[in-house]
Amino acid sequence: MQYASNSVDNILASMEHKRERTYQWTDPMTLALTAQSMSGIDFLKATAKCEVPPAPFISTLEFQLLSIEKGKTVFGFEPQEFHFNPIGCVHGGVISTLLDTVMGTTVQSALELGFGYTTLELKVNFTRAVNLNSGKLTSTGKIIHLGRSTALVEADLKDEEGKLYAHGVSTCMILNLTVK
Repeated sequence: MQYASNSVDNILASMEHKRERTYQWTDPMTLALTAQSMSGIDFLKATAKCEVPPAPFISTLEFQLLSIEKGKTVFGFEPQEFHFNPIGCVHGGVISTLLDTVMGTTVQSALELGFGYTTLELKVNFTRAVNLNSGKLTSTGKIIHLGRSTALVEADLKDEEGKLYAHGVSTCMILNLTVK
């Protein structure tokens, strides 16, 4: 495949303006042990109050836990260049990760001490592209059904005006962490 010389010049010019960012995270295994020692909502509230550090990927992607109640979580997200795919908008995997996070923590918020969860199935519908002009976005999750072995949950991604950017549904398996 050949590129027009103008495109190559643009690529080379952008390489001169490389961006850089650094961040830190806490040992995820210590975090997992802390999570197992608390009910889901207590763990998430401790995270929201910065008494417990966030999971490493939360720092990597810069998601923010905005509110938590039993059966409902809200995360904030502001699109950044490091979220972009090669065509200049936020990669669908980042959006899927946000929705999976919101849905998972929503289930977690309803779990008692000794129980955890894992995602069994995830489906995401994208309704519009997310880019720097999208501004601050909010994702809200809510439980549709919580059973003994599975949970069904949904989340949406909206801008400050209420425009929908994505919607997801997930099935989560409920794990008894005391059974070995």
